[in-house]
Amino acid sequence: MRAENPIQQAVTWLNDPLNWTNPGGILDRLGEHLWISAAAVLLGCVVAWPIGMWLGHTGRGGGMVVVISNLTLAIPTVALLTILPLTFLGFGKPPVIAALAVFAVPPLLANAYTGVRSIDPEARDAARGMGFSGWQVLRRVELPLAVPYLAAGFRTASVQVVATAALASFVNGGGLGQIISAGFGLDISVGGGQILAGGLLVALLAILVEAVLALVERAVTPKPLRRTRGRAARRAAAATGRA
Repeated sequence: MRAENPIQQAVTWLNDPLNWTNPGGILDRLGEHLWISAAAVLLGCVVAWPIGMWLGHTGRGGGMVVVISNLTLAIPTVALLTILPLTFLGFGKPPVIAALAVFAVPPLLANAYTGVRSIDPEARDAARGMGFSGWQVLRRVELPLAVPYLAAGFRTASVQVVATAALASFVNGGGLGQIISAGFGLDISVGGGQILAGGLLVALLAILVEAVLALVERAVTPKPLRRTRGRAARRAAAATGRA
């Protein structure tokens, strides 16, 4: 009987209900993957958004944004996943979340800074003329107007983290990468389909996250500004990544 090729093996593996519902199956790993990714992106937001918005508000620190973004991009995620478990974080999900949060910072930081700096200075002057303090200007004027940029950075960071979270399997951190890792533990003639299936699941999840967050970004962007702000926000993240 002719052996199945990896694509046929992947289809067969995905069509097996037990591979979905068993402990450690697709549904369990999907839940882990989403939890790890969400926690990492939220941690990145807690760190990057306040810094980016404050620097944008003060009009200083543009070079610092580039430096911080480049430093975080220069650190390989695999290296962080290897080093952090040896710290007080230990093994498991905490070091994975911390490593992925570092990876999420550049687009979040760049878009927060760009979003605040792109606001019409006349809007700030009008707010100050009404007696707003610096904090009130940031909270009641700059932050609402920067929301489309924040959404664009959140979208970029989320997709990158979801795709990279598969590396968590290197330190037994869970997620869909465990399916790929388990496939490599088998003979390639047997595990090739599982490896391909795991990679396909990660790719489809990243595409789904991209699609959902694209709709969210569109919803929070005023109609007249959707094209210009969406492009500008993505260019900001891309330019910071290349700098």
